[in-house]
Amino acid sequence: MPWDPEIYNKFKDIRYKPFYDLIAFIQPKDGMKAIDLGCGTGEQTFILADKFKEAHFLGVDASSEMLAKSKSLEMKNLHFRKATTEETIATGEKWDLIFSNAALQWSNDHEKLFPQLLKLLNKDGQFAVQMPVQPENKLNIILYKLADEEPFKSYLNSYKRDSPILSMDYYAQILFDGGMEDIQLMHRVYPIIANDHDTLYNFIAGSALIPYIDRLGGEKEELFIKTFKERIAEHFPKFPAIYPFKRILLYGRKV
Repeated sequence: MPWDPEIYNKFKDIRYKPFYDLIAFIQPKDGMKAIDLGCGTGEQTFILADKFKEAHFLGVDASSEMLAKSKSLEMKNLHFRKATTEETIATGEKWDLIFSNAALQWSNDHEKLFPQLLKLLNKDGQFAVQMPVQPENKLNIILYKLADEEPFKSYLNSYKRDSPILSMDYYAQILFDGGMEDIQLMHRVYPIIANDHDTLYNFIAGSALIPYIDRLGGEKEELFIKTFKERIAEHFPKFPAIYPFKRILLYGRKV
């Protein structure tokens, strides 16, 4: 999947707000062995490693394009590796902190994935995860509906990436069953104020739109983008417009 760090980072300020809210949960611990799943360009992992200097951080991401930006960020307590979350789980390696900001929504089957991740925590290990609530965010809903319509359904060979995001109750149960304490779960809205339709399009173009565009090309891709922009215009008829982007933050400590 061809991630473009330049497009993704156009909304760096917006994407960093939930990141800072998430790290506020983390308690420092000497010699903490920590992993950042889906670290992207590594800039946020660098901030983590700089804030928790007593910890040893590994940032992992499946995108070579994103990781190319991380090379210059490595330091004594920070290193990077190309791997998927599933490949990382398969190693069985244990951690004192599993951190992931806006990445695990790309992994399927959270009913199995999250218990597997919790098993990788050492005693007193911390779990801090943030994800967009895709089923409730308007741009994602527009995208899902469009992909299910003709001619795009045929163009995409019926591909539609259903969100794996679960309910708050379900995540609470998973954390509890996984032996977690100090459990914190919350939905938070991070408003995006847009002055035009392109702002809204570009926000989703750097993330959820990628696997759809990756399956198209030429005139099919042009028509899909054109129609998607028209649908955005229908749902956001006046500007400036507010896009109440919803995210879920999860935290717990293993006993």
